Amino acid sequence: MKKIFFISLVFAFFSCKKSEDFSLQSYHTFESKADQYTGGIKMIPIKTPKGTFKVWTKRFGNNPKIKVLLLHGGPGLTHELYESFEGYFPKEGIEFIYYDQLGSYYSDQPKDKSLWTNERFVEEVEQVRIALGLNKDNFYILGQSWGGILAMDYALKYQKNLKGLIISNMVSSIPLYNKYTKEVLGPQLNKDVYNEIMQLEKNNDFANPRYTELLFEHYYTQHILRKPQKEWPESITRSFKHINSEVYISMQGYSEFGITGDAYIKNWDVSKRLKELTVPTLTIGAKYDTMDPEHMKWMATQVQNGRFLFCKNGSHLSQYDDQETYFTGVIQFLKDVDEKKF
Repeated sequence: MKKIFFISLVFAFFSCKKSEDFSLQSYHTFESKADQYTGGIKMIPIKTPKGTFKVWTKRFGNNPKIKVLLLHGGPGLTHELYESFEGYFPKEGIEFIYYDQLGSYYSDQPKDKSLWTNERFVEEVEQVRIALGLNKDNFYILGQSWGGILAMDYALKYQKNLKGLIISNMVSSIPLYNKYTKEVLGPQLNKDVYNEIMQLEKNNDFANPRYTELLFEHYYTQHILRKPQKEWPESITRSFKHINSEVYISMQGYSEFGITGDAYIKNWDVSKRLKELTVPTLTIGAKYDTMDPEHMKWMATQVQNGRFLFCKNGSHLSQYDDQETYFTGVIQFLKDVDEKKF
């Protein structure tokens, strides 16, 4: 009897092992020869009022139930902000898709300011979704910073196509963001440093190397990524080098202490519309973020099906300076939604 029981255990072990191996093999297979040929890279044609352009995407893994499209920040930065995801998502079998928005480094970069609007970017994301075959049974969006704005705008129009939404390190109101930077973050800086930064901004002297020097030394290393600049991951410095300043300035403006001038998103505010969102939603805030974590916590209570993740050691790029909290929470959300446990 004991022998039979032992044989059964051995059989069960190898059956599970085979199942796990098959699952891993399935994740790393390509859905088409074209994907295999390009390593998952696909250039997607995007129709705009000013013609058709191509955007760059790259798929990692294959999971028919969980496909996460990553919307990078900036605007005008790149997918390179997310390269840390490769250390976490594959081992969980989570498929994810890098995507450089139109104007960003790996995609076409037309020189037409009229293209840089929230509304056009929303339609771009919808065209990317269709081209990649994503749908309400598998389609998740993770948008961070500007990508969070884009994610909210997309969901408010097209949430019927989503399985889950992740809003990372972004509030739902630019006027409230401006208030937070001026009343909370600015005064936290050394008074002399803050006054010098404000004087440079008042003089519109944004091209002055001193402005960048002050930001990196005193602000970015406290609120963007909490490490000395020389220790920043190469992927982050590479993304910064690849920024399209024309897109960034057109939509975000020059200042790092609020959205000013005629920047397109200056008056953007969807805080009163969050209640329209029924799709499972995770909001992510961090203690040292450039965005108010209390507002992001509040956002999770305004959507109809929300959860909040707080990164106690993180800043704006929490996927680097608080990885344990960030990825544990994001992965749990994806699994809970997929298993209908959310």
